[in-house]
Amino acid sequence: MEGNLKEYTKTESKRKKAFKNFLDIFLKNKAALIGLIIIILLIFVAIFGKFIMPHDPYIGDLSKSLQSPSSSYLLGTDEQGRDILSRIIDGTRISLRVGITSVSIALSVGIIIGSFAGYYGGKIDMFLMRIMDIILAFPSLLLAIAFMSALGKGIDKAVIAITIVTIPEYARIVRSCILSVKESEYVQAARVIGNGDLSIIFKHILPNILSPIIVRATLGVSTAILETSALGFLGLGVQPPLAEWGSMLGAGRQYFYNAAHIVLFPGLAITITVLAFNLFGDGLRDALDPKNRK
Repeated sequence: MEGNLKEYTKTESKRKKAFKNFLDIFLKNKAALIGLIIIILLIFVAIFGKFIMPHDPYIGDLSKSLQSPSSSYLLGTDEQGRDILSRIIDGTRISLRVGITSVSIALSVGIIIGSFAGYYGGKIDMFLMRIMDIILAFPSLLLAIAFMSALGKGIDKAVIAITIVTIPEYARIVRSCILSVKESEYVQAARVIGNGDLSIIFKHILPNILSPIIVRATLGVSTAILETSALGFLGLGVQPPLAEWGSMLGAGRQYFYNAAHIVLFPGLAITITVLAFNLFGDGLRDALDPKNRK
């Protein structure tokens, strides 16, 4: 009993030290902290946006169309006289919803596929990975456009399309990580004491390879938001009048020379959001790197 208590105390001490090292490295990365702060603000805006919008994002006044930024309309108005700031705030909810939902589903499916392929190998690995290779053979945006053409337009369809094209990335990452650790001593010990394959995969292997998966998922959100905006810009994603940033760019591009603000501010929203997730992901990667922790 005393030996088990000492071992538990030692393990907890190691975990606390590892977490402290992670925080020390992450907090020293100013760019990553800026990214995290922006992400927190975006989430706040997405949740409470309807309480801070200065105007209704879907009701416009044609007599006030294409107005430049002013005290009444801080970011100006669009071609239908709708407040651009309010539409960008509402678009935050839509972009984060599509990005986070698609990455969450793709990550879950990718973990299952990659785990079985890496752990069992052989024909199972060959079959699953060849399917992933076929999907990866096509440019992700082109494949997403093809799926949107087949599925139709809308938020849910965009989530499905982006999810399908990003599953192979997570499956291959999980597979490669499992291949590198499946013959480790702790995995062999789990087999010896009678743990089943699913228990070994999900209780022993996956918790030890989460670092690269978490980093890739964080960066994947920015990629999903970019693809959502690209689909919206092409008229295949989220449809008007919903205030999605890409569709705002697509609708306003014809007014660029007369009212540049109509595309400038949605473009800045996309840029800042993608940059924030990339900075945060890079910071996580550096903080979770074993070489840096040493």
